[in-house]
Amino acid sequence: MSKSSPRRPFGRKSNGTITVIEAKVHRSSARNARLAFILTAVIVGLLSAVVAASYMHPILALFVGVLTGVPTGGLAWVLVRVWPVLRLLWWWLPEIVFTTVAVTFWMELVNHTTMPVTLLVVALVVGVPAAIPVTRRALVAWTWVFVVRHRLRMCFAQFIIANQSGSLPLILWARPTPVGERVWIYLRPGLALADLEGRLDRIAVACHASTALVERASDRNAAYLRFDIKRREVLTAEVGSPLVDVITPGTPTADRPAPVVPTALDLPDVDAPTITLPVQGKPAVKKPATTANGSKPVATSSAPEDDVSDWI
Repeated sequence: MSKSSPRRPFGRKSNGTITVIEAKVHRSSARNARLAFILTAVIVGLLSAVVAASYMHPILALFVGVLTGVPTGGLAWVLVRVWPVLRLLWWWLPEIVFTTVAVTFWMELVNHTTMPVTLLVVALVVGVPAAIPVTRRALVAWTWVFVVRHRLRMCFAQFIIANQSGSLPLILWARPTPVGERVWIYLRPGLALADLEGRLDRIAVACHASTALVERASDRNAAYLRFDIKRREVLTAEVGSPLVDVITPGTPTADRPAPVVPTALDLPDVDAPTITLPVQGKPAVKKPATTANGSKPVATSSAPEDDVSDWI
């Protein structure tokens, strides 16, 4: 007998799959919210009761501690419980701000101008920055910054699903660079620099880039990292030398004689001192050393000289 598949409300069937990250984040936030409520309520309540006991009866001070600790613990519970939502809002904050500003600008423009004027203003606001190369490149660079933030988040989610452990890191901020984008992130338990270094090729593919580099952004904190997403190589362009402008155009060229490069050497051509070796059986003649004034030094010992033949 086959088991009936579970059904969701409104008659929709469930495929039996649950997203690992969402379920884990939900359970973790609920557990952390309860702990935050208990700890905050107890600590704030006790401190408030101790302080209030100095001014009133201990029983009344206990009620003051309860009335102070419970609301404070509830506030801590709310902050911890909605943290996943706050983090999601942080990820989409640039897009939310841009959309809000664009919609507000459009509504004010439509309400205070006629249709031809509205179309003209929109054409100028959109067309002029797109026509100027400097502003166009800046807009494209900042667009890639927004795209890279979300692509990195998708990579981290896939890595965590594959490992069945870890939490999504917090993507702090990002900015464009001459070769691509630079993103600062703060890792949470479950990921480390070594885990990301082995997946840089996948990160580059996800970000539609050429290469990706990661390094520590702080010597004291291993969780604070910096990503460099490279899309182009700026060192391949030909750069003109400023020394050409220093030379006077009418300066005549100087003829330099070509140096003679030796092709072979002969031993008689080598200027080296001649060394004469002593003949076997004859003592070597030693020249007396001279002093600084040119006179011969006085012999201080009558020991016979060594025969060189005894050492050969």
